Amino acid sequence: MDNRAAVFIDGAYLTKVLDVDFGKPKIDLAKFSDIMCGDSERLRTYYYNCMPYQSNPPTDEERRRFSAMDKFLYTIKRLPRFEVRLGRLCSLGGEYVQKRVDISLAVDLVRLSWGKMIGKAVLVAGDSDFVPAIEAAKDVGVLVQLYYSPRSIHDELLSSVDESFVIDEELIREVTRSNC
Repeated sequence: MDNRAAVFIDGAYLTKVLDVDFGKPKIDLAKFSDIMCGDSERLRTYYYNCMPYQSNPPTDEERRRFSAMDKFLYTIKRLPRFEVRLGRLCSLGGEYVQKRVDISLAVDLVRLSWGKMIGKAVLVAGDSDFVPAIEAAKDVGVLVQLYYSPRSIHDELLSSVDESFVIDEELIREVTRSNC
């Protein structure tokens, strides 16, 4: 399975990069994934995120954000070779943090690598929590690539991968959906 690749997208990270660096474009995630895989066959793209917070009862704004995310995830689930993995939001000291998102990505990366399902792993992430999983994947010969924003990247993550690529204007322009 050396010619198969899997793409692992930290959805909150990608959203932040698109919003801050590129002005919130709507991108074609299938095309984005295929470009990142290059000549490798894309086994699957895994998209990790959480549903937005809703109080009880939810505010109109919370309902709107929840509905928009639900619609977005429904669309992703219908794409060929896509899987959505949802964590959950927890309140810690008045701040909401994602739980089970990073560990789900790490488990999938290690499982597919050690199961010899992929020869290449492509990550879209910025968090150093993934370093042990990256090292485990590399231990069994998987090539690990990282797509990232220079504005939001942990040095330890950057130095742990085999190859790294900046998410730049050219890539975003190539995968931005037209409104036609």
